[in-house]
Amino acid sequence: MKFFKKLLIVSVAVVAASGCKKLDIAPTDKFSDLTFWQVDANVYNALNNNYSLIYNSSLYFDAEALSDNAYSPSGDLNVIASGNANSQTAKFAGDWTNYYSAIKSCNIFLANIDRNTTLTAATKARLIAETRFIRAFEHFNLTKWYGDVPIVDKDITSQEAQTISRSPKAAVVKFVVDELESIVNDLPNSTNLPANENGRITKGAALALEARVLLYQGDRMADVAAICEKLMNEQGTYGAYSLEISYSALFSDPNVNKNTKESILSLQYVPTLRTWQNFWDFAPRTVGGRVSSMAPTQELVDDYIMLNGKGVKEAGSGYNESNPYINRDPRLTATVVYDRYTWVNANNTTKTIYIKPGTDPVQPGLDEYSAGSQAASATAYYWRKYYDPGALANFVSGNNLHLIRYAEILLDYAEAKQSLGQMDATVWNKTIGALRQRAGFTDAGAISYPGAANMTGIIRRERRVELAMEGLRTDDIRRWKTAETVMNGYIHGAKFSTDQNTDNGYIRTQLRKFNANRDYLWAIPAHDASLNKNLGQNPGYTN
Repeated sequence: MKFFKKLLIVSVAVVAASGCKKLDIAPTDKFSDLTFWQVDANVYNALNNNYSLIYNSSLYFDAEALSDNAYSPSGDLNVIASGNANSQTAKFAGDWTNYYSAIKSCNIFLANIDRNTTLTAATKARLIAETRFIRAFEHFNLTKWYGDVPIVDKDITSQEAQTISRSPKAAVVKFVVDELESIVNDLPNSTNLPANENGRITKGAALALEARVLLYQGDRMADVAAICEKLMNEQGTYGAYSLEISYSALFSDPNVNKNTKESILSLQYVPTLRTWQNFWDFAPRTVGGRVSSMAPTQELVDDYIMLNGKGVKEAGSGYNESNPYINRDPRLTATVVYDRYTWVNANNTTKTIYIKPGTDPVQPGLDEYSAGSQAASATAYYWRKYYDPGALANFVSGNNLHLIRYAEILLDYAEAKQSLGQMDATVWNKTIGALRQRAGFTDAGAISYPGAANMTGIIRRERRVELAMEGLRTDDIRRWKTAETVMNGYIHGAKFSTDQNTDNGYIRTQLRKFNANRDYLWAIPAHDASLNKNLGQNPGYTN
């Protein structure tokens, strides 16, 4: 953790943003001083700054509300999910700026590191590889949301930023993959990483990101499978990764969260120094939550299967609509707070969370759902995943946020093998079966290979519940081209609504609209497009 504590001590690059110059965002410090790069500590401080720009907690969590996993009642997340976004939408501009700010910082680093003459060649090669990884990750995020985007592989001037053109998405993806393949040999194996470098980019992270990038393209599944097999079978070369014993501990137990071999790459946080606070607006009010800014949906809850392996709507599942949360996938309780949930506090005391109106036996007016309330969850569900029992007041947490886990590699592998027609009992046992056993399933109907029928649906459902609240569901429904189905229609909450906005008793919240001819891409921010005519605009948007 020492490496990341330093990140908080020195902030090397504070970026300014305005107009098209977002592609040429200049730090306010004196990066250009000839003496700066000659000091080893300055080089590491610059690297630390690049790490701090990889991602942030809002980007991580907010993506859930752009999928059918979660509902946000206001702001740009609501605007986008309801199909009402345009090129003026602030989130489109804000995310564009975040990604290109990180790229700018990385390019400055790469352009100047050779001015240092005291670091060894091997050390500089590693620092360059880490920085190129970050730059590749930012380009991948850009092309994922905006499609064709400018590849900025060097530090450019403001004049160049105002004339640069977009590269085709295929070219951006190739750039990202080429970068990851080029740097892997200069990165360390995670097994050789000293404790004070925990969280730095490794060979495993480069391979895992490449697997994700190629999986999202859909046409190189053999390559995806081969990369996953390296991470699964060649751990002496690429890192010793494994599933954590406890699913919930990955996100909540600080000791496990920060030291697990399941994490391939995480956003690093340090209690009291670098923290995040999003959970304050995810938790029930009766345990200290403020408002419900993003609530789980009934659609997500319905995808958690029964302990016998059957879906809640399948014959013989044993699902009881009057007691809907019993005998369910244990990851449901680890992820979502539902009516009469037993909340375990930091001191191991418990509290029953009464959500259904009028059920709190002591204070009925404090139930966690009230139709039309802006403070309570609009779906009558709250989040438990990422609850930090060691958090400071108002849920200020120093726990890490996992960007890539070994569980994702197993899911990538299962999806790739299924796409290739190679899913069988052996692959199942290594992937879906292993994940379900870790989750707590014991019934053979849940953990044994079920045969080929509906295997694609099973894998997709498994991916959804395993990775819920980790920001990947939106990516999945967009790359599978199912967003036009699952994001058209009402989002629902629990089945006990007392107002008129119900569907068979289920709370009905937002009517979502997704235009398949437009919404698979975000708009190029209008201000940038107006300053740089070469950027153009994505179909269906106007500047």
